[in-house]
Order: sequence, then structure tokens, then C-alpha cells
Amino acid sequence: MSTREITLRIAGIEGIHLDNLLAQLTAAIAASEEKPDPAVARFTPTPYPEDPAAAEEFTTATRDELLDRRAADAAVVREALAPHLPTDDESGDEPPEHIDIIIRHRDLDAWLRALNALRLVIATRLGITTDEIPGDSADPRSAVYDWLAYRLDGLIAIADATDEAEDGS
Repeated sequence: MSTREITLRIAGIEGIHLDNLLAQLTAAIAASEEKPDPAVARFTPTPYPEDPAAAEEFTTATRDELLDRRAADAAVVREALAPHLPTDDESGDEPPEHIDIIIRHRDLDAWLRALNALRLVIATRLGITTDEIPGDSADPRSAVYDWLAYRLDGLIAIADATDEAEDGS
């Protein structure tokens, strides 16, 4: 492994599901232009909750750039996943047991932001508004929310280990 890239090992089915989630995120961002979505709105919080005029001005000035960045982050992750995903010809085949995704160091922040964006969307859909996560939820999205947190933790740990290795060189 080069210190300029990291390897993330995930189950093949996880790669398929992650790609699908990112496709849904990208579609939600695109659709939010026509129909506002509270989950997408969480990507563009206002620093002026007590001043509606200033809030609107800020949102108008920053919204498109922030949403474009989220869509670009999703594209970076999907590009890294693409070589590992089944093609139309292989769609009926079993996914591989695991896949090793190479994440370029320069793309790591995009990965972290994309996974976090997915968590924000799911949190909104689940009604999670604080750090306190409702336990024992029967909603399957709760498991996806937890899985994304697990993957974020793993990526951060890998990145920290890589940084320590570079510092020790």
C-alpha cells in the first residue's frame, strides 16, 4: 500500500448498496431544485436562524455550490466503486465476497463527506435531530445509518494510521 492511497475492503454486496445509496443521493439533490427536500436542506444550514432575510440571502449565495460539492463527492465514490460493480451482463451473478477499493489520498475527504451526507439524509428521514440516536428501531434505515457510521469510523482510522506512517517516515 502506498501512503498516497488507502485500501478499503468491503463485502461485494456493500459496494452495490453503497453505489445505490449514492445514486439516490444524487437524484435527491437534483430533484430538490424542483421540490424542496428537508433532507437535502440539511446540507445548506443557515448561520442566521433568527434573521429570515439574511438566511435567504445566504442560502441563495451558497446553496448551489454546496449541493454541487455533495453531488461531486458522490461521483468520486461511485467512480471508485464502478470497477467492482456488476455490469448489466453480470447483474444476476452473485457479488464477490469482498472487494478492495483503492481510495486515493486526495479523494479521502470526498469519501468522508459523501458517507456523512448519506447519514444526514437518513437521519432526517428517521427524524434524528440530535446526537441521541433512538435505539432499537425497527426501521431498516437505522441499520444503514449505523453501517455508514461504522464505515466512516473505519475510514478515519485507516486515514489516521496512514498519516502516522507518513509522519514516522
